[in-house]
Amino acid sequence: MDPQRIRNFCIVAHIDHGKSTLSDRLIEATATVDRREMSDQLLDSMDLEREKGITIKARAVRMEYDSPTDGRHRLHLIDTPGHVDFSYEVSRSLAAAEGALLVVDAVEGIQAQTLANVYLAMEQDLALIPVINKIDLDVARPEAIAAELVDVIGFSYDEMLYVSAKTGDGIAELLEAIVDRIPPPGGSSSEPLRALIFDSEYDSYKGVIAHVRVKDGEARGQSPLRLCATNRRFEAMEVGSFLPALHPLDSLAVGDVGYVATGLKDVADVRVGDTLTVGGRTFPDPLPGYREPKAMVFAGLYPANSSDYQELSDALDKLRLSDSAIQYQPESSAALGFGFRMGFLGLLHMEIVQERLEREYGLELVFTAPSVEYEVEGVDGRTRLIENPSDLPAPNHIEEIREPWVRISVIAPHEHVGAVMETVTGRRGEFKQMEYLQRTSRTNGSDGTDVSAPATSEIRVLLEYELPLSEILTDFYDELKSRTRGFASLDYTLIGYRPAKLVKLDLLINGEPVDALSAIVHADAASSQGRELADRLRKLIPRQLFDVPIQAAVGGRIVARETVRAMRKNVTAKCYGGDITRKRKLLARQAEGKKRLKRVGNVEIPQEAFLAVLQLGKN
Repeated sequence: MDPQRIRNFCIVAHIDHGKSTLSDRLIEATATVDRREMSDQLLDSMDLEREKGITIKARAVRMEYDSPTDGRHRLHLIDTPGHVDFSYEVSRSLAAAEGALLVVDAVEGIQAQTLANVYLAMEQDLALIPVINKIDLDVARPEAIAAELVDVIGFSYDEMLYVSAKTGDGIAELLEAIVDRIPPPGGSSSEPLRALIFDSEYDSYKGVIAHVRVKDGEARGQSPLRLCATNRRFEAMEVGSFLPALHPLDSLAVGDVGYVATGLKDVADVRVGDTLTVGGRTFPDPLPGYREPKAMVFAGLYPANSSDYQELSDALDKLRLSDSAIQYQPESSAALGFGFRMGFLGLLHMEIVQERLEREYGLELVFTAPSVEYEVEGVDGRTRLIENPSDLPAPNHIEEIREPWVRISVIAPHEHVGAVMETVTGRRGEFKQMEYLQRTSRTNGSDGTDVSAPATSEIRVLLEYELPLSEILTDFYDELKSRTRGFASLDYTLIGYRPAKLVKLDLLINGEPVDALSAIVHADAASSQGRELADRLRKLIPRQLFDVPIQAAVGGRIVARETVRAMRKNVTAKCYGGDITRKRKLLARQAEGKKRLKRVGNVEIPQEAFLAVLQLGKN
């Protein structure tokens, strides 16, 4: 097809603003999928996505659309996630498109991720189409939301489209707007092939399947191709498009979004952001790739059964194909054996990775408590990045410790501003600015002019703070939602590192340090958090046949101690009456046995014990 009749676009929005449902209506309107095969959230194919009601992976689909005014067009749609942890998926999808539909809920209006996605689209210089969704709801206020989009982002009222992804209202107008407002793709069919890899997956028969956007040239099946970054050459087994299932084609031309089955079995050869080109002697310049995602949360991952280490390693290699944001490297723990140190974009990302590994690869795993990355400057002047608390050097070798800080944007109704401020400042937050997203609603005065009158029920406030990343790592978002009755939305970005007074809190169980339970905490709170953690572990660690001491230590100094009391068997139950020396002999033998057990016994530490570190200082 002529590239002038191709439109590549993605859908971006805050969580639950209707991206996936809108994708369903577009697929139905273009008859891409037979009605008998349609289902709700068709592009959310993973079980986890359907269970949690969120989009985790960006999915592409090709649609053929007959415009009443301009004839036949080919539309490539990429549905994207809305959660802040998966913003890397959004940025990759935007790079494969020329335009984006910015979907905003007609009830909730602009939220934190709405603004974040607008900035991402502006960085890519995409054409934005504002779409106000859920106009069918009784409490919908599309005019007020349109005013927000005009005031905050700078759209004009003429650009607004009003749709209901649930009922299908406005879908025809939206399709026409996509054809009219989104520019066709650039590129030249006479140039050598250059295709950007924006995602990938693994198939047992076809090897690594690269999801590509063709910028120049043409990709054909059974033709020699090359990967620029690794210089790996191969012959394409198959090329095709997404309907949304894999649909083989003879070729992919300029502007097309589709897939290339590489047949490669080594997953390290195909990298997201690499350029796919021809396999001859020509070496065209590679396309600009993506910035490497910055891991913000780190945790240890170990197989529950040490013999499953190789299976875990293979599973991570394959999972990285479909989730290039995860980072991992081998590590070992005295308590847990061999495993991996993992880097994630956030706690939800970590939770999704764990569940995918357990479900898709049948592994039983143990995760240690998450931590952030610290910059440690030694007395020798060298600076190290510390991801694992157990790697923190001794205090006499440290000149300064710097912790990561983030800038957060919170949008909440004005009546909850006090609760938001109290929540954030209680976690060492520093106030930066406050902005009212909608200050007034307009009414006609007696003289016919517009008069501004307060509309208190519609006023929402954008608050910006800076605070340590470790403070929002655990239950910050839950607390924010709870204190604002579910109305607050949150977005955050990493802004750098700042010095802090931090120490390592070690845990000793039965006299042995457990490196996987170490945590880096603020020095002023070390004693109280040590007592709190020891008390929680006392309740979580199962009782043994001997007393188990639990100690919290900072730099060799014990700051807290708890004891898991031994289970007591009544060995004198069979002794009724008779000489007391018989009972004393049995009790002495029991005590001797417990001492021997304590010398050779191992204490089993449950998964809940590692997660208890998460709740430090968060009562």
